[in-house]
Amino acid sequence: MSCILHIETSTSVCSVAVSEDGHTIFTKEDFEGPSHATLLGVFVDEALSFVDSHAIPLDAVAVSCGPGSYTGLRIGVSMAKGICYGRNIPLIGLPTLEVMSVPVLLYQDLPENALICPMIDARRMEVYAAIYDRALNTVRKTSADIVDENSYLEYLNERPVYFFGNGADKCKEKITHPNAFFIDHIHPLAKMMFPLAEKAMADSKFEDVAYFEPFYLKEFVATVAKKQL
Repeated sequence: MSCILHIETSTSVCSVAVSEDGHTIFTKEDFEGPSHATLLGVFVDEALSFVDSHAIPLDAVAVSCGPGSYTGLRIGVSMAKGICYGRNIPLIGLPTLEVMSVPVLLYQDLPENALICPMIDARRMEVYAAIYDRALNTVRKTSADIVDENSYLEYLNERPVYFFGNGADKCKEKITHPNAFFIDHIHPLAKMMFPLAEKAMADSKFEDVAYFEPFYLKEFVATVAKKQL
């Protein structure tokens, strides 16, 4: 097992956590943002001071890599890279939609055949979304979606689908299928990153610190434009 610093800045929430041996031992969160430029450095300094004061060797940094806010992701990834360079430790990149799914899978009572659909808000009726089963296997990869009454019918006609995230609220009036369920107040949080980060660590799935870039929401425009051609 290992000690990992987690950074999550993909939405308006800024959060930092430290996990050791699969347990969260430090966490800081702010839901009043976006104020990442002001708060992230403070949160990270407190986390590193906590680790160092307890003589815990830091083994890696995990950062949420999108989709999400351009500014938020840029700040989070830059901070993560700086720590990795400074401490000569590896970088773990975690998809934001998978991070969002962790609390749902851990704490929600879902049917065995349920699918989950985390959503990140883009603009108008546009979201980034992916669909997973209860084992977090990918049923449909992350895609830029324009949501209407016919969205996700191929899944809703077969199984219950649970929608959540900051893109889900605006979809409630459009997605009214009886198999559609919505879970409120789900955010991507650093303290929920550790199961995914531990797995990446065990598999030695690390990013190239020099070239790693997150998946920005600005890429949504090009993706949607291609779909409409």
